Amino acid sequence: MPPIQEGSKAPDFTAKDQDGKEVSLHEFLGQKVILFFYPQDNTPTCTVEACNLRDNYQALVRKGFVVLGISPDKEKKHQNFIKKYHLNYSLITDPDLIVHTLYGTWGAKQLFGRKYMGTLRTTFIIDEKGKIIKMIDKVVAKNHAAQILAALK
Repeated sequence: MPPIQEGSKAPDFTAKDQDGKEVSLHEFLGQKVILFFYPQDNTPTCTVEACNLRDNYQALVRKGFVVLGISPDKEKKHQNFIKKYHLNYSLITDPDLIVHTLYGTWGAKQLFGRKYMGTLRTTFIIDEKGKIIKMIDKVVAKNHAAQILAALK
């Protein structure tokens, strides 16, 4: 599969949300979607990113967006994360890395000289027709909503 690029069709997927409900990207045709991939619930940077999107959720909704987060975490962990931080959007589970693979967001990383495989923190902004209009691969967790809104200008 060729790498995802801006202007390409967003790969469709079906996965479960925090409540075990199946969610498919094609259900959102006709709506704009912010699909953000993050490594893990309850880690410092992921929590800052999730809370920044929570705090700026209404600004994103006013621009017509649905917000969906996705990580390899399972349903119960997502439920706890949502409850603990009062998140106001759905989180999708991807423990088998199927969606990560479709979007090219699982890859080699390095931390303190140690190499490992993990989620490449990336956000896809998808238009009403299912086309990727913007990819943000240098996410600034504490200003992520502002990054998204600036990318739309």
